[in-house]
Amino acid sequence: MSVLDKIVAAVTPPESEQARAEANAKAWAAAEPGDFLTEALEHHKLLLAAFAAAKAAPDEVSRMAAQKHLGIILVGHAGAEETVLYPALADAGEAGHADLAYGEQVMVKLQMAALEALPPMSQDWMDKIEHIEGAVRHHMFEEEGTWFLELKEKGKNPGKTAMRFKEEYERYVGDEANA
Repeated sequence: MSVLDKIVAAVTPPESEQARAEANAKAWAAAEPGDFLTEALEHHKLLLAAFAAAKAAPDEVSRMAAQKHLGIILVGHAGAEETVLYPALADAGEAGHADLAYGEQVMVKLQMAALEALPPMSQDWMDKIEHIEGAVRHHMFEEEGTWFLELKEKGKNPGKTAMRFKEEYERYVGDEANA
């Protein structure tokens, strides 16, 4: 973790696990079968499982495979959000949230690129992936606790949004999510 990362983490502590659980429960309560919110929440579960698998991998080969799997799900999910959900959020009058969401995802992508340069069994690698996971968890908290609930409430074409979100994710991820 860079000095800047450590400073940012120190002055902006993450939300509590309880707050994250409450936001997640609130989002699931608002979700309906086939809507974009259910799809996004399912992606979030896959991402958390992929982080856990990468960190738990016992050797270099399995860790690299787990990292690749995580990267595919992460980029597929981010791409679908950036292509469909964030424009819909902006169109629903929440451009500030959409702008922040884009920025957060760019930072995670930059950090994922930095992760690829680290020896996979090193402490630096573990520190970096934990930093990335923390950023992703915070991003999920914002989406689940506020942003996506606003989109669900104010969105203009929920059926099309759900269909396009699923299409964009599948275009990139395909069968990898179930691997």
